[in-house]
Amino acid sequence: MHTKTLKEFSHDHVFGQDKVRPAERRTLAIVIVTATMMVVEIAAGIAYGSMALLADGLHMASHATALLISVFAYTLARKLADDTRLSFGAGKITSLGAFASAVLLAGFAFAMAMESALRLVEPVEISFDQAIFVAVIGLIVNGGSAWLLASTPHGHDGHHHHVDSHGSHGSSAHHHDHNLRAAYLHVLADALTSVLAIVALLLAKYTDAAWLDPVIGIVGAVLVARWSYGLLKSTGKVLIDWQAEQDDMDRLRTSIERDTDDRVSDMHTWRIGDNMYAAAIAVVGDQPLTPDEYRALIPKELNIVHATIEVHLCPDHEG
Repeated sequence: MHTKTLKEFSHDHVFGQDKVRPAERRTLAIVIVTATMMVVEIAAGIAYGSMALLADGLHMASHATALLISVFAYTLARKLADDTRLSFGAGKITSLGAFASAVLLAGFAFAMAMESALRLVEPVEISFDQAIFVAVIGLIVNGGSAWLLASTPHGHDGHHHHVDSHGSHGSSAHHHDHNLRAAYLHVLADALTSVLAIVALLLAKYTDAAWLDPVIGIVGAVLVARWSYGLLKSTGKVLIDWQAEQDDMDRLRTSIERDTDDRVSDMHTWRIGDNMYAAAIAVVGDQPLTPDEYRALIPKELNIVHATIEVHLCPDHEG
């Protein structure tokens, strides 16, 4: 077989992963903003004797670390996009980064709950006015960062998918950029912490109900833990090659079988990157098509970028 002919039947597995995404640039910008705000809150906490501000600054340090993981995952996926040692490209690197960020988010929720519980037992004195002022600045910064990430176009087709507070997109829920979702949830958690801190500080200042501060902190920790669980679940499915959504599997099967006697005897479809899937399909038929003809029947909106198709002639029609 000629080398030229062989090349016609081979292809790379880059799938656009070598491109710099808008989410990567925006996440890097937010890392810088978050790190700056972290330094301000820690310094203010020390200067004003506010444990609340100091704790929030340390929390932001954990989120800055998580955001750096997201940036690193984007960069690494881009650098290794054409590495032949990666069977289906570097798409899962960003999901791995998001999984690591989800673990940090869970740790943040746990620390937030423990700290709040400790403050119920041992209340601390707070400089209310200064703490509220810095918390408001933190809310503006974190809220702006969350909005910036939520409005980021992701995927490689430039289409927008709105991200809601549960980390789900307005479009099909399984078309996530998990790394972007992880970054978004971290800044959203910071924004939530700032909101809860402001509410708790105002209530404590004007009602002398200091116990509200840690109670609201526990409520926030529960919500952050819920976000973390959702992210761990969705990224975990990608990392263990969980099958695609059943609706998509049914649609793929129907497109291959059509209204003929062809039957799909075995089918596996799994995610290999941001809005990208691979499929392995075995078809049995009386007069089967060629693999390329079956491949052409796959709906483009399923985003199956790599399909291996095995074709068998029905035993009753062999010979």
